[in-house]
Amino acid sequence: MDVPRSQLAVYVAAAIAIALLGARYVSAAQEEAPPPGGTPAVQVEEERSGGEEGGRAVVHVAGAVREPGVYRLREGDRVADAVDRAGGATGRADLTLLNLAAEVEDGRQVVVPERGAAGSGAVAGGGGGGGGAAGTGATGGAQAPPINLNTATLEQLDTLEGVGPGIAQRILDYRDEQGSFGSVDELGQVPGIGEKRMAALRDKVTV
Repeated sequence: MDVPRSQLAVYVAAAIAIALLGARYVSAAQEEAPPPGGTPAVQVEEERSGGEEGGRAVVHVAGAVREPGVYRLREGDRVADAVDRAGGATGRADLTLLNLAAEVEDGRQVVVPERGAAGSGAVAGGGGGGGGAAGTGATGGAQAPPINLNTATLEQLDTLEGVGPGIAQRILDYRDEQGSFGSVDELGQVPGIGEKRMAALRDKVTV
């Protein structure tokens, strides 16, 4: 049976359109297919970047630090890092007795000794020797000279018995407001210094 030429042209156009649609579908499917092995590239990068954290060392920081306690550090950190994590050394600390450059070791104790304390601080890692903390015996040696209230720094005031960073700062604030201390007795006007504390400080300060 003869097909009219006009109808034949319609059939040919439809066949061409179907072929084009088929080719576009195949191309899109190839672009969306995962690479060989079935793992997308982004996922591979995530797997490579995960789980590569360095080791950890748990140490106990004690002695003359502001926030004694147990801290988790990175493997390879130094004793100085452990002291910083514990809030830093207090004004009474004697860091010359501590090997700040030694590496911390998991499960060890770092003891920051006080000035004039017997023995030396235990160091986690090389140079410390032994696994226990050194004793912090009674303070010995000659009595330190009185601290001048008009020239002392916060750190120097912090070394006085019964004076912490807070009261030391109040002493500095009072000195800034009044210009200077006229006498040791004037220290009793600083907030937080009562009669008992004043009695304990009287022989340890001067103006």
